Amino acid sequence: MKVTVLSGGVGGARFTRGLLALLRDRLPDGVGGTTASVTVVANTGDDMWLHGVRVCPDLDTLMYTLGGAVHEEQGWGRRDESRRVSDDLQAYGLGWEWFTLGDLDLATHLARTELLRRGLPLSEVTARLASRWGLGVRLLPATDSEVETHVLVDGGSIHFEEWWVRHRAALPARGFEQVGLVGSVAAPGVVEALQDADVVVLPPSNPVVSVGTILAIPGVGEALRATTAPVVGVSPVIGGAPVRGMADACLTAIGVETDAAAVARHYGRRVDGGVLDAWLVDTADRAAADALRDDGWTVRAVPTLMTDVATTAQIAADALTLVDRLP
Repeated sequence: MKVTVLSGGVGGARFTRGLLALLRDRLPDGVGGTTASVTVVANTGDDMWLHGVRVCPDLDTLMYTLGGAVHEEQGWGRRDESRRVSDDLQAYGLGWEWFTLGDLDLATHLARTELLRRGLPLSEVTARLASRWGLGVRLLPATDSEVETHVLVDGGSIHFEEWWVRHRAALPARGFEQVGLVGSVAAPGVVEALQDADVVVLPPSNPVVSVGTILAIPGVGEALRATTAPVVGVSPVIGGAPVRGMADACLTAIGVETDAAAVARHYGRRVDGGVLDAWLVDTADRAAADALRDDGWTVRAVPTLMTDVATTAQIAADALTLVDRLP
């Protein structure tokens, strides 16, 4: 069984961890893993240069979460972290107070930067870094190119991370731009992972700047629409609010209501030129499910709040069941 996941950071990482728990239970390999093959294609639009190093927030959140090293309360970064380097940078009058790199996290960025400067593409660098952690998945960046999401605000544009972390999405966003998109291509293995999949999952990641950025990479959206595998998505909205973060600000910026049915229609059904075959929503959104079902959607309402690994494994099971792909 081959599963491909298009993932942002925290939500996608936690969903994938639950998916792996499900597959290890249903398709065990006898040594603690699974005979299933899982490929995770990660958003790289949040990537940026900071303090001279290349920071890849979503790739690292996936790596730390699946590798068992994440700060669980935050959902990102390393547990047992310290910040002596960042504090000392600020003593020199350098660094950004609103974006602090922990010491352990900085080691990852330094390693990535050294390998990039040796001439390795990001996909090879990611494979090398991930090999340390025993993730149980093949982790791929959406592209090897530097494609960064910028937010259009009054007076110009700023990097998405500055808008998200420094301003807490409080600056009115007029739109989003993937800088570097022209001329970019999907990283090696991404299109194949969609073409060869038995099922593709869009986890509860930000549909605008995470999954949306992945689909904007030339060739990726086309491959998803053309795959013979069913594509199932899990709503990142519960009861009219994002599960986590400020995805509502992103949706508002592009004119989409923060509503489970509205997000589904934003993605669109594949039979209508969109990317979804089925949509899983929370029980709080039964009315949204009914409205979509009346329009011909394959949809189901189940508890979708990812409170722990076992609960998330059940959400993954419900998603795969919806498209008849539960092992």
